[in-house]
Amino acid sequence: MIKTIVALLLSVIPCSALLAQPQDDPIVMTVAGVPVPRSEFEYSYNKNNTDGVIDKKTVEEYVDLFVNYKLKVRAALDAHIDTTQAFLKEYAEYRNQQVSPTYVTDADMLAEAHQVYDQTKANIGPRGLIRPAHILIMIPQKATQQQQDEAKRRIDSAYQALQDGADFAELAKKVSQDPGTANQGGIVGWCSQNQLVKEFEDAAFALQTGEMSRPVLSPFGWHVIQMKERKQLEPFEVHRESILKFLEKRDIRNSIMEKKLDAMVKAAGGTVTKDQLLAERADSLSEADADMRYLLKEYHDGLLLYEISNRLIWDKAAKDEDALASYFKKNKKKYKWDEPRFKGIAYHVKDQSDVKAVAKCVKKLKFDEWNEALRTTFNNDSVLRIRAEKGLFKKGDNPLVDREVFKVHNAEVKPVKGYPIDATYGKLLKKPEDYTDVRPLVVADLQDAMERIWIEDLRSMYPVVINNEILKTVNKHE
Repeated sequence: MIKTIVALLLSVIPCSALLAQPQDDPIVMTVAGVPVPRSEFEYSYNKNNTDGVIDKKTVEEYVDLFVNYKLKVRAALDAHIDTTQAFLKEYAEYRNQQVSPTYVTDADMLAEAHQVYDQTKANIGPRGLIRPAHILIMIPQKATQQQQDEAKRRIDSAYQALQDGADFAELAKKVSQDPGTANQGGIVGWCSQNQLVKEFEDAAFALQTGEMSRPVLSPFGWHVIQMKERKQLEPFEVHRESILKFLEKRDIRNSIMEKKLDAMVKAAGGTVTKDQLLAERADSLSEADADMRYLLKEYHDGLLLYEISNRLIWDKAAKDEDALASYFKKNKKKYKWDEPRFKGIAYHVKDQSDVKAVAKCVKKLKFDEWNEALRTTFNNDSVLRIRAEKGLFKKGDNPLVDREVFKVHNAEVKPVKGYPIDATYGKLLKKPEDYTDVRPLVVADLQDAMERIWIEDLRSMYPVVINNEILKTVNKHE
């Protein structure tokens, strides 16, 4: 309603008021009384006519498309589609998606990254990070004394081998029973305090780089630990980019935005909502940034266009069976096939008597009623008497139709287990006999015809004025 009133007011603004339009963005046309600045037309034209577009238009060719678009949007406004709850909700969701990220600055993200770093550093503690390797001989839960003795014997043997000069990594690959580290020579990876079981952690942190422990017993079994490296956490700048990427993956921007909006609502004493704040933000950004303004307007008008087109053209044409039949009858000559079609069924039955029974069942029915008739007649109890495929077949679509109807002698018809008798029923058509035979084409053509009439009506209903002198300057000014 608001947009309709605005459009109405614009249509009666005196010429002297229109002269207030900035000289660097003159009016290129007026559609249904609403002035269109050159920048808006350029935004739409340039976005829809990039180098990769197949059907690229000249500026002059694009004018009619743009005017038609504007007229349809005006029709949608006059139908008050912009006031429906469904429209308002969908537009608000899109608007908020575009506006929300602007609440979060690089400084916000950097502050969040510093918090992550500081917390990580605190968790690591003064003992820093260690990178141990180990050889594990596991002891099963509820192990017998014999199993415990055997595990101790094996770890002592491994420890002695290391004392005698065996390579730690090679020995780990051969005897360690830790499936996660054995293939890597026993290396556990970088660890901080409280990440390992206490017995292992105490022994590991007591080692200096290059040192090896005596056998250590933990809840998992016996370990021999070798310290590969130790270090303190590097300065923030070393990890800055990786932390920022981590935060982006966790959608931390949305969390920051929500916190800011909550704070703004609280500061206002609850007199405004988040949605109102986002709407105000969108208006502010649109005023300062033409790209944002036209992006939001494009989506807003696109939603209106979709809904009005669906109501008056697309959905209406697709569901109006009488209109489709009438259009097909008047334009029958335009619908042709390059080869015949078989309109019928390819079916498989258990008994020979059912071959004629199938034909008799559907003979006097409309084609779209065949499936239900066959189901209720032949498959309405626990015994299924028929397997059938109904359709409009061309050569190559169905082997049974190829063999029986199109006389393709080498067609390979696979037998259907339990249904040994194959048959077809229907008729061979050289051209469509009914709109349902080419329904998608008829629907599309009827939609096009209805749209042409609609555009003619809109053109006669609403005035359109093109400023050809300004149109010549599109994309040709500084």
